[in-house]
Amino acid sequence: MQLLEAKLHKIDRHNYRSYSSLRGEYQFVDFDFFIDTTQADPFAPASRVRARRKWSLTDLEWLKDQSADYQRAARDFIARQFADLAQQINEIQIDRPGQAILDRTAVVFDEEAIELRFRINLPADGRTIIAKKTTNLLTYTMPKVIRRATIARELPLDEMKRHCETVEDQVALRSQLKEKGLMAFVADESILPRLAGNSDLPMPDAVPFVSPENLAVTLEAPHKGTLRGMGVPLGITMIVGGGFHGKSTLLNAIENSVYDHIPGDGRDYIVTDDTASKIRAEDGRCVHKVDLTPYISNLPMGKDTSSFSTQNASGSTSQASWLQESLEAGAQSLLIDEDTSASNFMIRDERMQSLIAKSDEPITPLVDRISLLRDQLNISVLLVMGGSGDYLDVADTVIQMHNYEAVDVTAKAREVVKSHPTRRQLEGSEEIRRPRTRKINRSALQTMLEDGKFRIQVKDKTSLRFGREFIDLQALEQVADPSQLHAVGWLWFQLAQGKGWEKNPSKAFQQMLHDDWFKMMPNYGDLAKPRVVEVMAVLNRMRAADFK
Repeated sequence: MQLLEAKLHKIDRHNYRSYSSLRGEYQFVDFDFFIDTTQADPFAPASRVRARRKWSLTDLEWLKDQSADYQRAARDFIARQFADLAQQINEIQIDRPGQAILDRTAVVFDEEAIELRFRINLPADGRTIIAKKTTNLLTYTMPKVIRRATIARELPLDEMKRHCETVEDQVALRSQLKEKGLMAFVADESILPRLAGNSDLPMPDAVPFVSPENLAVTLEAPHKGTLRGMGVPLGITMIVGGGFHGKSTLLNAIENSVYDHIPGDGRDYIVTDDTASKIRAEDGRCVHKVDLTPYISNLPMGKDTSSFSTQNASGSTSQASWLQESLEAGAQSLLIDEDTSASNFMIRDERMQSLIAKSDEPITPLVDRISLLRDQLNISVLLVMGGSGDYLDVADTVIQMHNYEAVDVTAKAREVVKSHPTRRQLEGSEEIRRPRTRKINRSALQTMLEDGKFRIQVKDKTSLRFGREFIDLQALEQVADPSQLHAVGWLWFQLAQGKGWEKNPSKAFQQMLHDDWFKMMPNYGDLAKPRVVEVMAVLNRMRAADFK
């Protein structure tokens, strides 16, 4: 600490850039402090720092004996405590978690210590260093926050244990889905609605969810015990009902439960197949060498759709591409909301079939392919549907949402099918195949980084800057946190270090995302582990990406 004070005294009243001389390691009485980067001016991104405190000084060594999921939750909890303690200190910032409990790098455990990774805005008067203020920040204010966030007697341990046990429960519930033949599980008493369109907090006084008796299952959680709730079976499930009755609300809760949630979130006992991918129409996006033949063929001018590329996809083309890309990335479940889908991709009714001959229509709608996805590829699909009853012919389960209450209307739906048989004609072949694995050009990624001065930047969940390109990600509804996108960019950076073509990008990213995935990353505190489905979804939207 004395060395840091001496350096600060030496650069007092110097130009702001003199802060760069502080980079390095400093030993405090009870922790080691590292200044990894310093900002070039007061308006640049804050300086990156780390603090390592030995386990023996924290009384938290017992955490090392807990499961990996328990430790992930404990790291998340400590990051939240640090954020709360630093809330009134404008100069200190940590990557603050939201409602989801992700595998973050803001707090890292290793054999020797707890490591905190955060940012500090180094003080200045204009562009002049004020050493006294900086010394007070780094040697008095900051150490208090570090010590209080990493010592047992200052932490609400009962609350932390509940936080961690809730995560272990969710992981255990999710692990039981496949053996129970389920895509998802929604526990009774869950709170599905959110506070507002721009808030992920639970809505106060919302109607608690209760499973229909016919769909009720029980799962075992190691801490919570036996839980009753609605099981969403594998296969094809429709969510139907009138407008404003909670169809999309149920789907949104399920799509976001590929991740674990904090206690009290309302979704803390909802779990979903962690490969589930929500797809939608996305006009104007790019598509790279995707095989669209199961859904789109016989285009005008004889354009080939077995390796289709465009920089301006239509709604139907973009949704078909997203479906194929999701399967290529390993998705076993698809989530679809009619409201955000291309109508001509979803259905072609009897009257339109009569007006436009199949030979003149390139699109084979999903309604004619969905049962093949289930039967031949073992892909489950959960659909929110309010306008097309033709999907009742292929649905295995039909759930009606009425006043935010779920009702199993599968039997009634089958009666409707019998009394009102469809008159539309089945279109498309009787076979379907998985999309071929595309290769990605590593050298193209490296060139983009070099041309863009190696910038990997994220401001929110809607875009990622990689090198010279800004990638529009507004359609990716399952990204839980901007830090996941930051990690996506650094995963690409790692891939770009190789030469030539990567034959199986999804597999390569899966191997990178092992338990110690962050060790190959920079020592940044604003990274969070993404799913392979998201890594590939973002890559597919990079306009300059080179696939074959």
